[in-house]
Amino acid sequence: MSTRMGDGELSLRQNVIKQQCVLLRLPTLASQCGPLAEQAERERQPYLGYLEALLAAELEERERRAIDRRIKDAHLPRVKTLDEFDFRQAPLAHLVSALVVAACRQRKRARFITAAALVNELVEAKQQLQLRRVLGRWARYDVIAIDEVGYVPLAELGAEFLFQVISERAERSAVLLTTNLPFSEWTQVIPNARLCKAVLDRITDRAHIIETGTDSYRFKRTLAQRQRKGSVNDEHSVA
Repeated sequence: MSTRMGDGELSLRQNVIKQQCVLLRLPTLASQCGPLAEQAERERQPYLGYLEALLAAELEERERRAIDRRIKDAHLPRVKTLDEFDFRQAPLAHLVSALVVAACRQRKRARFITAAALVNELVEAKQQLQLRRVLGRWARYDVIAIDEVGYVPLAELGAEFLFQVISERAERSAVLLTTNLPFSEWTQVIPNARLCKAVLDRITDRAHIIETGTDSYRFKRTLAQRQRKGSVNDEHSVA
C-alpha cells in the first residue's frame, strides 16, 4: 500500500533529483521531472510510463539542440525551410538554404559558403601550408552548398581548388551549387577550357538541375513591390 508524500518531502526529493540531473548533464530531465510526475499522478500512469515520458522529453530536447547547432555551424546567411519555399518564384539561394536546413534536421553535417569565399579560404590555407588540413575538413561535410558560382571570375589556382573540392566528393557526398550563368558561359568564370570542362563534368554527373530563368528573383521581387506601391498611389489619387 502506497502513501502520498507531503509537499515538503516532495519538494525535497525534486531538489535532490534536479541536483543529480545537473551532475549527469540531463537539464531537460531536471526541468521536467516535477511537471511530468504531477501529470503521471493525475493520469495514474505506471512508473515505467512516467520514466518513458521523462526520457523522451530529454531526447527530444537534445535532438532540437543538435539541429540548432548543426544549422549554426552551416553558416547560412539566412535560415529558410522548404515549407517557406515558393515554387512559383523559385529563388535558388532560398532553395539551397532550405535544403541545408533539411540536411541538418536529418543529422547531416552541412556547410554553406560562396564560391569566392571558398576559393579565398583554400588559397590562404595553401599560403599557410595548411591546405591538406582544410581540404580534409571540407571533405568531412555530408553536404556543402556553394553559392554565387559565376559572380566572380576565378583565377586558375582558384578554379583548380574548386575542382578539387567537387571532384573529391563525387559519388560520395552532396554538393549544391547556384549560378547565374548557363553552362555554355562558364568559360567566363574558368578561362582554362580543359579545367572548365572537367568542373562541369563533375557538377553535371548524376545531377538534378533546376533552372529558374534569367531574371533575378530579387529584381522580380523589387519590381512587384514597386508595382504594388504604384497601385496604392493610384488608388489614393482616384480617391
